[in-house]
Amino acid sequence: MEAKAGDITVPLAVLLKREMSNEKSEKPDLLHGQASQKKKGEDFTLLRAECERTQETGTTSFSVFGLFDGHNGSAAAIYTKEHLVNNVLNAIPPNVSRDEWISALPRALVAGFVKTDKDFTAQARSSGTTVTLVIIDGWVVTVASVGDSCCILESAEGSVYVLSADHRLEVNEEEVERVTASGGEVARINIAGGAAIGPLRCWPGGLCLSRSIGDLDVGEYIVPVPHVKQVKLSNAGGRLVIASDGVWDALSHEKALNCCRGLPAESAAARIVKEAVKVKGLRDDTTCIVVDILPPEKASPPVKKPGKGGIKYIFRRKSSETLSEEHIDRGCSEPDVVEEMFEDGSAMLSQRLSTDHTTSNIFEPYNCAVCQLEMKPGEGISVHSTAIKPISIRSPWDGPFLCVSCQEKKEAMEGKNSRNCRSRVPQEI
Repeated sequence: MEAKAGDITVPLAVLLKREMSNEKSEKPDLLHGQASQKKKGEDFTLLRAECERTQETGTTSFSVFGLFDGHNGSAAAIYTKEHLVNNVLNAIPPNVSRDEWISALPRALVAGFVKTDKDFTAQARSSGTTVTLVIIDGWVVTVASVGDSCCILESAEGSVYVLSADHRLEVNEEEVERVTASGGEVARINIAGGAAIGPLRCWPGGLCLSRSIGDLDVGEYIVPVPHVKQVKLSNAGGRLVIASDGVWDALSHEKALNCCRGLPAESAAARIVKEAVKVKGLRDDTTCIVVDILPPEKASPPVKKPGKGGIKYIFRRKSSETLSEEHIDRGCSEPDVVEEMFEDGSAMLSQRLSTDHTTSNIFEPYNCAVCQLEMKPGEGISVHSTAIKPISIRSPWDGPFLCVSCQEKKEAMEGKNSRNCRSRVPQEI
């Protein structure tokens, strides 16, 4: 078969080859490196630069980078590293288009985090872990986080964007309100004489965080529901820095970026860790991952131009109607525009698992939205169901749906389960 290009007849196979070559060249090159200095041996990383998935037109690739900062042992961090990504991917039906894959990721990340926590805590182990998981597909970066590790992006023009959330109770008033409303107690450690010392903690357990995976001994109001932010970079690229609190307790975002500017990813990660340890000493595991997202065939890290800078939390937002295949596949046409495609930090599963018109047809309507258990009509419970207004499966419009065990998990995280009603741990030392 042949096609005409102007006055020239070109074989269709040649045109297809050219088109595939153009699509390939539009994807950025990724260079990554990591470094760590260990104190307790509870930090773990995941670096997968080439992951494959099947879509309607064949196979395509994406990249995954993860940082797992464990506490009270390393079991939760190791388990999460080994199972989280598969749980996320299993929450997305196979053979969906790239548009659908990008749109489905936020809900799939929530499902994957909750399932990983549910499966780990079922083993009755009390270890816990923070998680910062980064998925890169073309110029689209999706970050899911629980805990106090942090992911930042420096664009090629030097603007700095925070892509994760800080779930330390000391700095997050909304999380303090959520934990107390769910049955937890938030307070500092009391010493003899009534003085309060240290950061805010959740009792029982004394954890400084409001979200993590694991931590069975603290209470299920310490939830695994991640903050998710999805952005699209310009085709000028940028640099991601993913680091544990051992880095951020010592260095500001700008200091971390400044100390490694111009260095390749591996050397940059090592420099950041070295500078953090120099400032505070090795008081905690100190781990850093650096990922450079570069225009094709550009082998050097992005160079910050003068006159830019500053931390940015506000992005240029695109409406869902503009998220066409072309919009997702190509970097922003305007230089140094980082566009926010999605953000949600709610801890409520009824909100996080709900679908809009862009994703409603992607997911299996009667599967459990968390563990993907196949259910028949009448076997599941609507994620919107409450004790006052129970909703069993009637039609897909009543969903998404949960199986019985995942519904129990949801109720426990919302403080509606008797297992959360534990005696308080004494806070006096």
